[in-house]
Amino acid sequence: HVQLVESGGDSVQAGGSLRLSCVASGYSGNSYCMGWFRQAPGRERQRVAGGDSERRTSYADSVKGRYTISHDRATNTLNLTLYALKPEDTGMYYCAAADNYWDCEARLQTANFPTWGRGTQVTVS
Repeated sequence: HVQLVESGGDSVQAGGSLRLSCVASGYSGNSYCMGWFRQAPGRERQRVAGGDSERRTSYADSVKGRYTISHDRATNTLNLTLYALKPEDTGMYYCAAADNYWDCEARLQTANFPTWGRGTQVTVS
């Protein structure tokens, strides 16, 4: 049973940076698709960034050049580093995972993942 736990959220000033982490437990396979999503108050959950076991990565246009996703296989941790933060980056950040990389881009576009974490809050003022 795969579980995801996010951490690293905080309150920061505009222009600051944060590193979010998502630790996956209960899965030891080599194939995966994982993503980060953001949900601001009163808004729908939005895709932020994603990556798969083929080392492909993708980003929402609004975060390209400011966010970097990386995966530490040794610790089963998906990291998301946020730079040059803006107030509009505020929201709850969720990690999601699937145990294969097929149609990963489609999963990211539709938020179609079987496993989700509980989120970590990022507030930018």
